Amino acid sequence: QVHLVESGGGLVQAGGSLRLSCAASGSFLSINAMGWYRQAPGKQHKLVAVITSGGSTNYGDSVKGRFTISRDNAKNTVYLQMNSLKPEDTAVYYCNAQDVTYSDLTSYNYWGQGTQVTVSS
Repeated sequence: QVHLVESGGGLVQAGGSLRLSCAASGSFLSINAMGWYRQAPGKQHKLVAVITSGGSTNYGDSVKGRFTISRDNAKNTVYLQMNSLKPEDTAVYYCNAQDVTYSDLTSYNYWGQGTQVTVSS
């Protein structure tokens, strides 16, 4: 079992910045990819950004150039630096851990409980 603890959400004015963190804990061997997804009211779950253990990144089109994902593998923590925030970035942001591998070589995906980000105009 993996426990994902998210922090850093909140209320910010348009043009401002926030930094989200997600720390994974548990008795696992490794995590392949960690990332963030978001869901706005009445809309589908969408990719924000993902980063592999090797440092490869992928971003959703709407956040490219504004958001930066990074990862501390030693701490099993992923960060999302969000700059130039827009009201349309308002959503619940969910941390995701993909291919969490255990000593028996099984692997699973996990989700955090979500953190609210609200950007006021």
